[in-house]
Amino acid sequence: MAKKSEADLRTDINKAIEIYQPITFVTFYLSDYGEMVVKLISESILRRFERFDMMEIVYTAAKELIINATKANIKRVLFHDRNLNPDNPEQYAEGLRLFKDELNEDNVRKYVPKFRAQNLPVHATFYYSPEVLNIKVKNAFPLLPQEEKRIRDKFYKARSFSSLIDFYTEYSDDTEGAGLGLTMVGILLDNTGIDQHAFTLYSNKNYNETAAKLEIPLTDTYVSKRRRFEIEREDRGLSADELRHQFQAKSIEPYTGPTTAG
Repeated sequence: MAKKSEADLRTDINKAIEIYQPITFVTFYLSDYGEMVVKLISESILRRFERFDMMEIVYTAAKELIINATKANIKRVLFHDRNLNPDNPEQYAEGLRLFKDELNEDNVRKYVPKFRAQNLPVHATFYYSPEVLNIKVKNAFPLLPQEEKRIRDKFYKARSFSSLIDFYTEYSDDTEGAGLGLTMVGILLDNTGIDQHAFTLYSNKNYNETAAKLEIPLTDTYVSKRRRFEIEREDRGLSADELRHQFQAKSIEPYTGPTTAG
């Protein structure tokens, strides 16, 4: 399928924005064309709501999450092709060593045929209103328990860093680049004045996905989902787990609009 021109993409994106339709970008590898698409989606939404001042943080964070999700796909392919058992500590360590060796742009590109063969796309969906821009970047598999632990440990440690330079100095030789990229986004948001809690990561076995979600306020009066959750929890006298269970019991996957491939 021929790729659309920038002008045609802009027209399609603006039509979707006019009716507040979610926009989904699907990719196996973020090429220069793909970066242009992500930048165009981000720019068009922010210009529509007169928040182009947020362009750098939105584009940088979205791009980093997509790259991070692609790295996670490499790890899945490596474990699959080498028949490594992630529940075996020695085999998991071997998989991480191989994974680290593969983390450069040329190597990532060569994995695209395997991503396609094993049905491992990355979906980035932009949901928006005049008050908030939500970005969801997902992989087609849940996290392994040890992956979730490593990533959450990095989130916790990142709270002690005030700048990206300090964080990279500490973790420049990190063995698992996925957690590093996610944590970088959290610090980036914090440095921009956005609460790090606006960035969440969840893994869902029922939907067979792992998703990183950004909630970027576009107005000063916007109340975050996390804050609304706390207000409802207090009003109903429930624990966080009780209220979360009620939400999960009745939740469904949201509809997403036209898809753009890159």
